[in-house]
Amino acid sequence: MSLEKSAIRNASTVIVLRDRFDDPSILMGQRGAAAAFMPNKFVFPGGAVDPEDADIPLSAPLPEICRNRLSHRSEKGLENALATAAIRELWEETGLVLGQPGSWPDKPPKDWQAFANMGFRPSADALQFVFRAVTPPGRPRRFDARFFLVDSEAIQGDLDDFTHASDELSHLQWVKIRQAREFDLPFITEVVLAEIAERAKDRNPPDSVPFFLNNEEASLFLQLKGFSMPQHD
Repeated sequence: MSLEKSAIRNASTVIVLRDRFDDPSILMGQRGAAAAFMPNKFVFPGGAVDPEDADIPLSAPLPEICRNRLSHRSEKGLENALATAAIRELWEETGLVLGQPGSWPDKPPKDWQAFANMGFRPSADALQFVFRAVTPPGRPRRFDARFFLVDSEAIQGDLDDFTHASDELSHLQWVKIRQAREFDLPFITEVVLAEIAERAKDRNPPDSVPFFLNNEEASLFLQLKGFSMPQHD
């Protein structure tokens, strides 16, 4: 196994929540049978952070509390890249736009040209950091994944229009949370689903974020609380 494949890569995953106060659903798709990571499993949209993600201009930043939680036990200055990767992966894998109308200050990179051509710039203010997990050792791919929750109301356009999606995920669909465990899910997805079901009716970002840390020594459930928020008079 090459060093590149065995190294833990930073990644972002997006949980789009629809009808949260009625009969909530989340957007999921199925990975291909030939995929090296979690073949055939139903998953949320997401993927690894690209080097260019750190330089993409956001039209609106992450909520301060989410930036604070993301910075805990993490390399410095990664917050914007994680948010940008979440928006990019959502666009690439589902064709859904999380952004605000506007023109880019400079020519967008190749991966963002189609997004920009829709007339939008990426916006992170609707993202909520809700979970983090590191893939256990011994897997063909390992990720340090940050899970972001976003209300479907923040998505631009038709929530059922997946015509701009790539072919990385098949069978894209809105899955009722109460029925999601009938699908073939990775273990960590089941854990995250339980968290989302608990907070579906709460629009506020969580005060602390569960962190499922797997390394060679142990598997630990931690809580990311970041640093104390400054007090203002």
